[in-house]
Amino acid sequence: MIVTFARLARRSLCSTIRSGDPNNLARAKKLEQPEPMWLEAVKAADAKQAKEVRVLDLREITAFADYFVICSGSNSRQIQAIADEIQMRLKKLGEHAHSIEGYQNAEWVLMDYGDYLIHVFSEKARAYYDLERLWRDAKVVAR
Repeated sequence: MIVTFARLARRSLCSTIRSGDPNNLARAKKLEQPEPMWLEAVKAADAKQAKEVRVLDLREITAFADYFVICSGSNSRQIQAIADEIQMRLKKLGEHAHSIEGYQNAEWVLMDYGDYLIHVFSEKARAYYDLERLWRDAKVVAR
């Protein structure tokens, strides 16, 4: 199932019905579920005009990561700006990258956050490595 960013950005609300009420009245209570951290990375990349942002769900395919966030930038400055924005926003939420590779070259910046990996590519490098094809069995969560 493909979901748009706007739909993902809305907070998920679910209602629960409380049972055992002496008056037999059902009361709905809204519970807020926290947004996944990779969604904040998607928002940050989008804020810096990243191109072709994709999120792949790898949970049923591999154990080393749950999600890939893949996006592209037009030039090295934009690629670094996207990586900086993602890092800044996640840091504000208490998430710190285990490692960041390729920042100086800015052809392919890889940010490892444990459960999810963020790939910021140049258009040329993205076409060459073609992670979407390599991980084609993964579910596309967002595009």
